[in-house]
Amino acid sequence: MRILCSLLTVTIALTTAAVPATFAVAPPATPEWQDLFTAGENGVALYRIPGIVVTTKGTVLAYCEARRNKGSDWGEIEVHLRRSTDGGRTWAAPQKIAHQGDRITGNSGNAAADAEQTVNNPVAIVDPVTGAIEFLYCINYARCFSIRSTDDGLSWSAPVEITATFEGFRPHCNWKVLATGPGHGIHLKSGRLVVPVWLAYGGVRDHHPSVTGTIYSDDHGKTWQAGDVAIPDTREFNDPNETIAAELSSGHVMLIARSESHPNRKLVLTSPNGATQWTTPKFHPQLLEPICMASVLAVPGKPGTLVFSNPATVGLDEQGRERPNSRGKREQLTVRLSTDNGATWPISKLLEAGKSAYSDLAALPDGTLLCFCEVDSRLRLARFSLDWLSAPADK
Repeated sequence: MRILCSLLTVTIALTTAAVPATFAVAPPATPEWQDLFTAGENGVALYRIPGIVVTTKGTVLAYCEARRNKGSDWGEIEVHLRRSTDGGRTWAAPQKIAHQGDRITGNSGNAAADAEQTVNNPVAIVDPVTGAIEFLYCINYARCFSIRSTDDGLSWSAPVEITATFEGFRPHCNWKVLATGPGHGIHLKSGRLVVPVWLAYGGVRDHHPSVTGTIYSDDHGKTWQAGDVAIPDTREFNDPNETIAAELSSGHVMLIARSESHPNRKLVLTSPNGATQWTTPKFHPQLLEPICMASVLAVPGKPGTLVFSNPATVGLDEQGRERPNSRGKREQLTVRLSTDNGATWPISKLLEAGKSAYSDLAALPDGTLLCFCEVDSRLRLARFSLDWLSAPADK
């Protein structure tokens, strides 16, 4: 349940200073790139965990974890956001949007570590009915909060804690670590908001073993409920965690999950409502699993058309053969296209051959596709067209 709080609004004073325009007005014939966050800037050691959404007014919001002192998952971490009102051609300066409440110490028992506040796993969800942007994030992988913007990301409400929502998973998973997304959540045709989550039930700061599921809201983000555990941790499905979601043309919701399983492939499953009645997960032969977060997007106005992005690698032996239960290199960031609701992914295009990892996808009103991704020590935005992606495959 949403805990009532003051309607005090934290206003983000976004500057209008913008980087030079690098994008054409129309979707480009080939991908065009722009750096949005670079390690070492603004006193931040490393920016990671990209997320991106396009609001009902066409404003692009790109957000991430700003890891102040080091690059690890635990440490002094904030959530920073940049905002573009011209399709991603120019951007306001980065601004901290979370956490704007009382500082929350850690829970590890280590005094030095607990002095740090880890604000992690940001997820935005655009509600086309209200026009609001619901924004969820976690603190110290132990508590979850929600904020809302009703002015296209210019200002954000005070945080409301929704950690109690995750107690709905407790009968099935005695979790000690919780995390939303990362990436973006989705709005269903029914009006439901859905956010993938994962939970770990080892030690206080352990991310293993883990299970996945979703939380959902049927009242435009005022309250949140826990769905079923979608993928348990089993011998076959080992440590399912960072999960992405898309609504199919049938109205069913598809999850694509990261795991550390023998086949080196992403796990795929569906639900009629995004919360319960999940099908048995299956490994998709075309979706490689380098043990890295991926992204999926149902292309607006193109029923059955999905775009997927992740590093397309698996672990290889000395003879170049795939090693089962291996860890691929985080490189070769690739986008794939499906026109049959994710049953097959016959077309793929390489976006970045070098070091690359997490990514998130969005679409502009004119159909331009956006991939906000980790490339080396930067968070970069690629802008490309569906025509480019639809052309004959690289391989």
